[in-house]
Amino acid sequence: MLIVIGYPILVALTFFMFPVTIGLAAWFAYKKIKSFNAIQEGVETIKDGNLHYRIEVDGKGQFGRLTSNINSITDGLKKAVDSELKSERLKTELITNVSHDIRTPLTSIITYVDLLKNEKDSLKVEKYIEVLDQKSKRLKILTDDLFEAAKASSGNIPVDFEKIDIVSLITQGLGEVNDKIEAMALDFRMNYPKDKVYVIADGKLLWRSIENLLSNIFNYALEGSRVYIDIEDLGNEILITFKNMSAAELNISTDELMERFKRGDESRTSQGSGLGLSIAKNLVEIQKGRFNIQIDGDLFKAIIYLPKLHSID
Repeated sequence: MLIVIGYPILVALTFFMFPVTIGLAAWFAYKKIKSFNAIQEGVETIKDGNLHYRIEVDGKGQFGRLTSNINSITDGLKKAVDSELKSERLKTELITNVSHDIRTPLTSIITYVDLLKNEKDSLKVEKYIEVLDQKSKRLKILTDDLFEAAKASSGNIPVDFEKIDIVSLITQGLGEVNDKIEAMALDFRMNYPKDKVYVIADGKLLWRSIENLLSNIFNYALEGSRVYIDIEDLGNEILITFKNMSAAELNISTDELMERFKRGDESRTSQGSGLGLSIAKNLVEIQKGRFNIQIDGDLFKAIIYLPKLHSID
């Protein structure tokens, strides 16, 4: 009886619902086709090189997730392209800036050599030789730093990891440059944990990185000012921070100071090559560490994170 009576009722109900069901199915299919076409057109646009294009699809279904993934890929590609373009621009600026710096002492050397050829006055000869000595040393610094920057940037440097007492390394290093500290009347202040802290690094490369930061301080710090070196134990890492007041106004962003290999003074009259920070950064990263800089007014900070050695056995 249920079958005899219920079946005709079911048929009657579905007969009246059939147009509605078909309409809903058609509307749903239309939306899916529209979303699919939007995604297809968007992919074609992106494929043609328009990395700024974003696909707009409503909904949170499979097409919505696919759209979000495609837009994320596009954002990643755009960042990669922008980074590559920026890298190429910075390389061009590096070549331009270093070529300018190298040409300056080289031109002076050529000029004074020509003067020496015909000079008979011994006092003038002695003066010219002194200038030649200064310019040749300046040229050597520039070429050495350029070579080291290229080598460090390539990562083609052997690294001998070992246990290093970071406090002792910095303390001994400061003793080696004590004459420069006294010449500039700098007051170095070190803050570090009571217990010894060890890092995993290459002693020579780590000292080269620190030496570059100290050289940066000697070149650009305000004479008679304080320099702070803070060492902190972060658990899995050791944080080393160098802080000094700049003698010249730091009218440059941290990105430019780091990536453009420029110095804080725009006149480019200091004895530095402008490559020290870049070399330090690359050497620290080769040792599985991290390096960045911060500028707060005229306060300059160089920050190093290095892997901590938990066991001293």
